[in-house]
Amino acid sequence: QVPLVESGGGEVQAGGSLTLSCKAPQHIISRTCIGWFRRAAGPDREGVAQISVGGGLYYANGVKGRFTISRDNAKNTVELQMNNLAPEDTAMYYCGTGRRRDCYPYLSTSSIDYWGQGTQVTVSS
Repeated sequence: QVPLVESGGGEVQAGGSLTLSCKAPQHIISRTCIGWFRRAAGPDREGVAQISVGGGLYYANGVKGRFTISRDNAKNTVELQMNNLAPEDTAMYYCGTGRRRDCYPYLSTSSIDYWGQGTQVTVSS
């Protein structure tokens, strides 16, 4: 089991911002692809953003230009900066890793072997 701990969720109004943080052991943060996924209604998670060890960035079309994923090796975290939030961004957000350096298949739950417990984001109109 890989300990992934998300934080930073909350409730904001449309147009607001939140920053989510995923904390993990140093060897996980610095040596594996880390991704953010979310689950709104229904059982399926959808990929939001991923960052590979080589710095490759992958975003879902619906968040490009609004969300930014970044890695801070000194803090052992991967952050998701979310700007201009909309009600459709409301979901439980999870970070996950497949314990591999690359993120292929991109933004797919099949690339993830370990998940955090999630943090709730609620955007009101």
